Amino acid sequence: MYIYIYMMIQKALFGAGCFWGVEEHFRKINGITKTEVGYSGGNTKNPTYESVCYENTDHAEVLMVCFEDNIISYENLVQEFWKCHDPTTLDKQGPDFGRQYRSVIYYFNKFQKNIAETSKEKFQSFFSNKIVTEISKASIFYRAEEYHQKYIKKKSHCGVN
Repeated sequence: MYIYIYMMIQKALFGAGCFWGVEEHFRKINGITKTEVGYSGGNTKNPTYESVCYENTDHAEVLMVCFEDNIISYENLVQEFWKCHDPTTLDKQGPDFGRQYRSVIYYFNKFQKNIAETSKEKFQSFFSNKIVTEISKASIFYRAEEYHQKYIKKKSHCGVN
């Protein structure tokens, strides 16, 4: 007798400031099968790190997460999103500022949109300032340059993680 476990790989797309720290936070979560940092939400095709930082591309630094929905739910990932940054600062996270560092949840379907909106309302009670996170339909994801992928893991002093 065989038991088949239904496993579906899903995608989530988040912008929460500099993508290095966001990726490091999410890549350690059980059920996440892949992380990639990149750019999305802007008006320039094939953006580069330099163009996103120094030109008016309107792209956000984002993290694409692939996850097994039988291990971790999209709702749980959105909860992690609220925990890994300050969603009340407009276009700023820590020392980084600029439109590319905005707080944004890009959704791929109505299910994700509803969860993001409901979660935003719920998590507002945990913050004294208003949450400024955008919730928008996902557009093209442009993978960032290779040196940005798993940047913190690559740069760790002991090489462990």
